[in-house]
Amino acid sequence: MQAAIFSFHTSPPSLPLSFNTRRPNSTLFFYPNVRDRPSSLTFSRRLLCKPPAGKYISDDYLVKKISADDLQELVKGERKVPLIIDFYATWCGPCILMAQELEMLAVEYENNALIVKVDTDDEYEFARDMQVRGLPTLYFLSPDPNKDAIRTEGLLPIQMMRDIIDNEL
Repeated sequence: MQAAIFSFHTSPPSLPLSFNTRRPNSTLFFYPNVRDRPSSLTFSRRLLCKPPAGKYISDDYLVKKISADDLQELVKGERKVPLIIDFYATWCGPCILMAQELEMLAVEYENNALIVKVDTDDEYEFARDMQVRGLPTLYFLSPDPNKDAIRTEGLLPIQMMRDIIDNEL
């Protein structure tokens, strides 16, 4: 068996490379850079099936699911209490555990903190723009606009969340 060696130091061929496959006129285009690829070849993200909706979110929960537009309005507006944003997915096991802790935290800080959820499957572009790489991701926003937001990734103990709300915000 021979190994093929490709050199990427040369310019891409101006004509497509032909291959003999089952279809006699099939061609393969070589694009060394993704940016050189024609726009018709760009791929969009498509879900194979819709994730289960609302299994772990009920109307009587204190932590409400909101859309990206609602969240942007909430962040821009005046707030007297800290805002905690939970980026989650319905299929994520640690997110389900975090949801239980956030509900307990919402009961404890009923009027002293506002906790909301954003589903990363529904708001994929917004989660990407917010640089959500792992789930669950929490953002802690102070009502003071001069303080920086605190970002955490992964399962967080409830005591650590209390310490962030009480001491850092």
